[in-house]
Amino acid sequence: MFQPPCFDAEVLRRYDRPGPRYTSYPTAPQFHTGFGETEWLQALRESNHDPIPRPLSLYLHVPFCTSPCFYCGCNKVITRDRSRGERYVEQLSREIRRTGALIDRDRRVVQLHFGGGTPNFLEPTQLGVLMEALAAAFHLDATEARDFSIELDPRAIRPDEVPKLAELGFNRASLGVQDFDPEVQRAVNRMQSVEQTEAILAACRDAGMRSINIDLIYGLPRQRPETFAATLERVIAQRPSRIAVYGYAHLPQLFRPQRRIDPAELPDAEARLALLALAIGKLADAGYQYIGMDHFALPDDPLAVAQRQGTLQRNFMGYTTHRDCDLIGMGVSAISHVGECFAQNHRDLGSWSAAVEAGRLPVWRGLRMDADDGLRAALIQALMCQGEIDIRGIESEFGISFESYFRDALERLQPLIDDGLVERLPDRIRALPRGRMLLRNVAMCFDRYLGVQEPARFSRAI
Repeated sequence: MFQPPCFDAEVLRRYDRPGPRYTSYPTAPQFHTGFGETEWLQALRESNHDPIPRPLSLYLHVPFCTSPCFYCGCNKVITRDRSRGERYVEQLSREIRRTGALIDRDRRVVQLHFGGGTPNFLEPTQLGVLMEALAAAFHLDATEARDFSIELDPRAIRPDEVPKLAELGFNRASLGVQDFDPEVQRAVNRMQSVEQTEAILAACRDAGMRSINIDLIYGLPRQRPETFAATLERVIAQRPSRIAVYGYAHLPQLFRPQRRIDPAELPDAEARLALLALAIGKLADAGYQYIGMDHFALPDDPLAVAQRQGTLQRNFMGYTTHRDCDLIGMGVSAISHVGECFAQNHRDLGSWSAAVEAGRLPVWRGLRMDADDGLRAALIQALMCQGEIDIRGIESEFGISFESYFRDALERLQPLIDDGLVERLPDRIRALPRGRMLLRNVAMCFDRYLGVQEPARFSRAI
């Protein structure tokens, strides 16, 4: 059984350093413009020739928001001009058709996610146009096993619109909350009442959506333990299937809206730890299982079941239940992972639009993994999802001597072993309860690129 984490403030304080979130390996900073549309076309065609065709996971990015949330580091476009949504739907439909034409129809789409930005910036009819384009271009799974999800901003959707989303095929929803305290909301420019949030959550359930996720953030300006506790209690009372509790990463040099946040109002390191401890304690007491990083789920949720069964997956959409899928991202800035290749679309709307209008796939950069990348990716994936590395399994699959191949990595890992965060056995390396919350730090020991990356590009571990 996967052991729950043990909160040790002193250890977390000592290991709180910047590092990747490992939604991929190699991580996105390693993508380069030497990998473009030609290479991506080849990767897509190659993927159709596997002896057993891999199913598909699709991600669609909708970048628009009507106002900026100051904490946000997502790729977005702030506008109140709804006509921009119409144009985007038309162009995104073109990308869908162009990409789908390269994929064999016998490859089922078992997972679909609309993210943003604010996907419900688009009207249900516009989302319907995109779903029709997807159904025409890809083989969408129509069974109950499908996992079709959409991120919703409760401030920008009415309860009577939710059934229309369910009719389009969405059976999961993720609601952004962050914090219900009005002072915190004012500081981050996101005023959102408890009542409107709970109304959308109830509408999702009434429409038959089987899973609902709520996003929270700790470390926001003006956040205090007593107010964050009230937010947690209100969320837990609604019993969502999953709860994500992200640590706010203040990187104003990378994300312009964060410059509107007064650094003096941010909780200090000790206060952040207290907020995290509060969240972990309350969620554990309420029966939520710690999945990893910032994710929690009820024990009967597919995410928790997948972790217990060893089938959990981590990719650019976070933790998912669908292993062995090729991920195809469409829309501005979307990232794909097909076979041994990664590809990212243009991050700015103008460049993406120009490529689509010219009839091209709007690839900006990417990479093809080498043998070492594949080995380390498999190791880090197992670590991030299951909390351990199967040494014998890695040796057998990749034909290496673990001890000699990872000599430098094992030297970097030794301080974590000495501190009781990790145990090294003859056949496996396992994160202990005190190290469960520091899986990023363990993975960093095996990351060969970290020495040439700037820490400022990454958020802190805690």
